[in-house]
Amino acid sequence: CHLIHYLRLSHHLIVLNFVIRTFDKLKFVSSEDINVTDDVFDGVEVRVFEPPGKGDERLRRSVVYIHGGGWALASARTSLYNNLCRIMAESLNAVVVSVEYRLVPEVRFPEQFHDALRATKHFLQPDVLAEYSVDPNRIAISGDSAGGNLAAAVCQQLSKDEHLTIKPKLQALIYPVLQAFDFNTPSYQQNMNMPVLPRYVMINYWIDYFNANYDLAHSLLINNHTALDVGQALSFRGRLNWTSLLPSSFKKNYKPVIQTTGKAEIIQEIPALLDVRAGPLLAENETLQLQPKTYILTCENDVLRDDGVMYAKRLQNAGVEVTLDHFDDCFHGCMIFTVWPTDFSAGIQTRNSYIKWLDESL
Repeated sequence: CHLIHYLRLSHHLIVLNFVIRTFDKLKFVSSEDINVTDDVFDGVEVRVFEPPGKGDERLRRSVVYIHGGGWALASARTSLYNNLCRIMAESLNAVVVSVEYRLVPEVRFPEQFHDALRATKHFLQPDVLAEYSVDPNRIAISGDSAGGNLAAAVCQQLSKDEHLTIKPKLQALIYPVLQAFDFNTPSYQQNMNMPVLPRYVMINYWIDYFNANYDLAHSLLINNHTALDVGQALSFRGRLNWTSLLPSSFKKNYKPVIQTTGKAEIIQEIPALLDVRAGPLLAENETLQLQPKTYILTCENDVLRDDGVMYAKRLQNAGVEVTLDHFDDCFHGCMIFTVWPTDFSAGIQTRNSYIKWLDESL
């Protein structure tokens, strides 16, 4: 993929997505148990999973789901996410709306955020909810990895929208990526070479998302963009102070990496690094206080572990009810791997715990 990119034949992410879809043989299928339809919500493609019973008098709960993949890979239509959303719809007797936001390199930040926001706001309209027999008081917004990033950012935006009459009751974030401020949290240091999502891969996802230069990767890795002399980062530093936000069991013996002198031009070149729509963990306390009851799933073997743990702590400090569901023996991305030949016990374990919380809380 990278060779094709280097030869300028195509972007490597386009090639990788092509490979993923080539091996994914899922056909468009509806069953007696779950009806699957594709629709467009305010210009954004979605896939809707509906349990039987549409049109009866009982209103159902609902989950808006945003898939992961570094804002660049996968799809609401791939078998792994179809399987997850179908099981959610069956287990919860809920309408599940899976958002097919546009991907890098077709679009860059903030377009993925705008797609997810538009689709969610469209679904939250009273007439649309009535069409799908959804209870307006029992709606959750959820997502994994980059989808968890978008779900958290969308939830923050919805919470501040004074014109919106219906808002999510819950948010459920699965190993979410929540900040590009510090690439040396204990989990980034501990898991820097962990398969599935090594640190350099996560940094490259951010670079692609922001349409930035790969030459900046090393500077980002050593936190040059948030050095002490970078004035733009000063107001955010306390919001991501992992020495106070993480428990000692996660901090272990790791030390903060804070450069005295860095490169302020990085922030000038990529201002989105400090944009709360890209990094929901950067949000001010006044916004966090408005968030709904929250579930955050984290995995020990994941560079993003501390993003989720810090967000849980900041939300708790802001008065939000939070369930932090941490798995010591699991890895990033595990929850979608529940189908042969990648039917891992970690996937079944995390998926069951996630659905159980939704069933009890939604």
